[in-house]
Amino acid sequence: MTSISLIKTFKKVLDLFAPNEKLQGAILLFLILIAALLDMLGVASILPFVSLLMNHDLVETNKFLIYLYEVFNNFGGTGIKQFLFILGIGVFIILIFSLIFRSFVVYFQTHFSLMREYSISKRLVEGYLRQPYVWFLDRNSVSFRVNILSEVSTVINDLILPFMNLISQSALSFALLILIIFIDPKLAIIGAFFLVISYGVIFLIIKNTVYRMGSERTKANQDRYSILAETFGSIKVLKLGNLEQTYINRFAKSAKIFASNISKGKVIAQIPRYLIEGVAFGGLMILILTQMLLDNQIQNIIPVIALYAFAGYRMIPALHNIYHSVTHINFSSKALDMIHQDMMNFKYFEKTLNATSVLPLTKSIELSNVNFSYNNNKQIVLKNINLTIPAFSKVGIVGLAGSGKTTMVNIIMGLLDPNEGSLSIDGNIINASNKKSWQKCIGYMPQQIYLSDDSIISNIAFGVEVKDINYQAIEQAAKIANLHDFIINELPNGYNTTVGERGVRFSGGQQQQIGIARALYHKPQILVLDEATSALDNYNEQIIMEALKNIANKITIILIAHRLSTVKNCDIVFVLDKGELKATGTYEQLNQSSREFKKISNYLKEIHDIKK
Repeated sequence: MTSISLIKTFKKVLDLFAPNEKLQGAILLFLILIAALLDMLGVASILPFVSLLMNHDLVETNKFLIYLYEVFNNFGGTGIKQFLFILGIGVFIILIFSLIFRSFVVYFQTHFSLMREYSISKRLVEGYLRQPYVWFLDRNSVSFRVNILSEVSTVINDLILPFMNLISQSALSFALLILIIFIDPKLAIIGAFFLVISYGVIFLIIKNTVYRMGSERTKANQDRYSILAETFGSIKVLKLGNLEQTYINRFAKSAKIFASNISKGKVIAQIPRYLIEGVAFGGLMILILTQMLLDNQIQNIIPVIALYAFAGYRMIPALHNIYHSVTHINFSSKALDMIHQDMMNFKYFEKTLNATSVLPLTKSIELSNVNFSYNNNKQIVLKNINLTIPAFSKVGIVGLAGSGKTTMVNIIMGLLDPNEGSLSIDGNIINASNKKSWQKCIGYMPQQIYLSDDSIISNIAFGVEVKDINYQAIEQAAKIANLHDFIINELPNGYNTTVGERGVRFSGGQQQQIGIARALYHKPQILVLDEATSALDNYNEQIIMEALKNIANKITIILIAHRLSTVKNCDIVFVLDKGELKATGTYEQLNQSSREFKKISNYLKEIHDIKK
């Protein structure tokens, strides 16, 4: 990884930080530099102490030691031995203080880095959830979970922490290099050049391999999450098809690639350490022998050797940590790219997130000249839709698959914005400033009800904090959904009964009743049922229809119908065909006069006969 690549990576990391986090990082950087200077001071203090220990006469010839000795005498000190003792204590205090200071710096460094896992993952969740509904339509939700729960951790532990370590160890190495250059420039430059080149050559040899392994790890990690989501999301089909071993093998393949690449990456990051340590201590022995040949006075070379030995003791691990950090940064750069790309592409809608007011529906919902296509594709999904839904009416929307029913309702609910035309409520055009206020009026019941493995209370008051749950509203919603008597009379724990994951302990009809109660909990002014009865038998469908009678003429009800029997009692039925509104009227009127309605009726009868 070149210095340019490191700078680009560093800029991407900074992009993930909030302004206050950048300030904290700058303060931490300053502390790292102070720690490096203290380490250098601690190593430098070895030389005068060992020199004086070997040659007491230096106290009369070395200017620095002369000054210290005079200060010592001014404070009542006597004798060279006492001076040596005090000097040794001073060296020890400097070393201990530098180690204590570095310990605090390491703590703050680690705390700062790991807290970014919290803040970055939080901003990712916030960023994802603040995107418009259409943004999610061409994205895989597995990638969100991978980024939030796994890749952020990888970026923190294998990139940001190594980056902090890289800065810290580079500062220490540079400070020690300055010190030994001051002592012996030629020898210091030769030694540093050799060590840096050794690590550099090793890294250049393996950097492409490390990046490839990092990319394979990222891909395998996504596959692991995707396979598990598919496995446990379709457990019934898997069991019936005897597909357990197939999915075990699929997961095992991705998991093995994931683990193998992590293992190889860590091994590659460790191998050079032993080679370089051997070479470095071999070089130290050469230095000792060379100095002995040049100067027979052993007392003259021991202080220098002690300094180089202690500096090497600190510098060799520092250089290895630099190499180790750069390797990890290279290995994890793919994960950083993914998170950085998402965070830089987020579009925030903060002003509309917490609407407190409600946009009431008292007259009508109107779609005027609405045209829509997904991502501005050439294929038009809705063509020149004009319709009016009176307040407090019950309307049905019918059409064959692909006719645009769900898309039109998504526009009515403000989840999609028309490419042309407008949605208006009581004459107020819906836009970014009032969309959330409109959506607070809507209760929505999809075809597939998501039920969490929690109590009936929590599933009806879905997403509401426990302290804020309105138990009276829960009971009222359950009564409207014809669910209250079943809960009270047949469930031993009543409303506290756990429904099981995805509502596995309840029938399809009961799940839909919980869905209706959930949709009604907040007392909406409009209830939308998106083919909510399509998966039910006639008996359970009738239960749902009876529940709707409890709120008829009290709120506005919109039904996307899978069966025409569902819309028999609707005040108005809209017939869609290939994105166009072909007919409007009551069930009886359409059954007599609408060719498209009859086509839908005949098609559904054929499907029914085939199923029989």
